[in-house]
Amino acid sequence: MHILMIEDDLDLGRGLLKALNAESISCQWVRRAADAPPSFYGQIYDCVLLDLSLPDGTGFDLLNHWRRTGVMMPIIIMTARSAIEDKLTGLDGGADDFVVKPFDIAELISRIRAVVRRSAQRASEVWTIGDLQVEPQRFIARLNDVPVELSPREFSLLVELARDVGAYIPKGILAQRLEPLGDAIDFGALEVHISNLRRKIGTERIRTLRGVGYMLVPQ
Repeated sequence: MHILMIEDDLDLGRGLLKALNAESISCQWVRRAADAPPSFYGQIYDCVLLDLSLPDGTGFDLLNHWRRTGVMMPIIIMTARSAIEDKLTGLDGGADDFVVKPFDIAELISRIRAVVRRSAQRASEVWTIGDLQVEPQRFIARLNDVPVELSPREFSLLVELARDVGAYIPKGILAQRLEPLGDAIDFGALEVHISNLRRKIGTERIRTLRGVGYMLVPQ
């Protein structure tokens, strides 16, 4: 999972970054509204953590702009404001969840996973695609109830394909998602990982659309 955090407090930002990384959640951290993307076209974030009080604007402004322009990504507001009016304004403005500082980091991480599951229309920790089951948090894949031995890269690739079952995911997006904080892996390496994954879960489960990308077939 890869998220965007917009938070100007250095101590909180550093603490969250460390806690997220410990839970295998990669994070890009910015501290100003001006550094936030105006849109998320071509971006690979699974969720946004958004502080309301920023040095050059408000989180409400960013939230309203994103929702007006059709951004559907899950957004969790973080704020020191505890007034019910602020909470209602955030939720009515399109936020998926709202946490008041100070908050328990373990609870925040649980909330992140919950909104991402809802966004992906996955209400369970176990994703079931026909006779294939994927448990992203436990790094487990099963085929006909038999564990499938996958490398970390193969498992990450399976998770990304499983997020959008039945849809072709462009090669460029997959390549970047496998290295969210670095340079995207090259397409040759991606094709090798796809080939290895096909061999382990079944060739027919992953389709290729030449020049576009790959799709995990719903069965």
